[in-house]
Amino acid sequence: MAGETILVVGGAGYIGSHMVLDLLHVGHKVVVLDNLSRGHRDLLVGGTFIEGDLGDAALLDRVFTQHRISAVMHFAAFSLVGESVSKPLDYYRNNVSNTVELLAAMARHRVRYFIFSSTAAVYGEPRAAKPLLENDPCQPTNPYGATKFAVERMLADNAAASDFRYVSLRYFNAAGANPSGRIGERHHPETHLIPLVLKVATGERKSIQLYGTDYPTPDGTCVRDYVHVCDLAQAHLLALEHLLKGGGCAVYNLGNNKGYSVREVIEMARRITKHPIPAVEAGRRPGDPAFLVADSSKIRREFGWQPRYESLEAIIETAWTWHQKEAARNAV
Repeated sequence: MAGETILVVGGAGYIGSHMVLDLLHVGHKVVVLDNLSRGHRDLLVGGTFIEGDLGDAALLDRVFTQHRISAVMHFAAFSLVGESVSKPLDYYRNNVSNTVELLAAMARHRVRYFIFSSTAAVYGEPRAAKPLLENDPCQPTNPYGATKFAVERMLADNAAASDFRYVSLRYFNAAGANPSGRIGERHHPETHLIPLVLKVATGERKSIQLYGTDYPTPDGTCVRDYVHVCDLAQAHLLALEHLLKGGGCAVYNLGNNKGYSVREVIEMARRITKHPIPAVEAGRRPGDPAFLVADSSKIRREFGWQPRYESLEAIIETAWTWHQKEAARNAV
């Protein structure tokens, strides 16, 4: 159903900017709302951009009044686990309270469809080294995961009380970049493994730290499920189509059903970049699960979602193209 107007909240961020690109590509109109506290204006490739805060009810009313919004995609969360521990109220204000404002504005303007950017952090520390299903226990161990799970509960309650409909997508480790190199991952500070590793290869960092080498995994380092950002965007398009066709509420995991250790990521990056990428062993970080891998068979079965970038090599190659361009721009 092309030609709808979609509000993308947080559309100037990493995943949001890739979403905007794909929405425009399939023929939708896009309105982006972002306060640019963590997003970047230059990552936006089109659409109507509105700079402003999600907690501004008057601004939200103007956005919904001026644009015939069919559905909302919400990417405007704070997402640093460590920061959430030291600044929990900031996370509850931005991730939960501001989402209440957004949902209330949607209700006032009779916009029914909502796609939520959730996270594997809702699961907390898995009890066993097995891929996680959507009905596994949700026991978040940090304020970031807790705020995401609180919003999921809020969405379910709102849907039970009205004709509101939503899809919540629990990302595992988002990675990679648009293969064109036009947009990619840029965080300040950067905390994700693949960008940190590649910044060593570009000369922006001296080494990569291995946080914990004594985990109960094959090589002693943490294992994660990396999913390409373009595949995440594709899942959102399928969720949007589902809702616009009258589909019901749902929660899905998004991952490649395969885990890679920190050492395996570094080794693959060495192979692709032809750089030695020195690694320095350090102690474990509190709250880092040994094994976090998705079972995403539900969305594959129900939506026909099929990742295009399933291999770690393909994910890192697209990220490397982007980070080389970023490093060249930063050097000017």
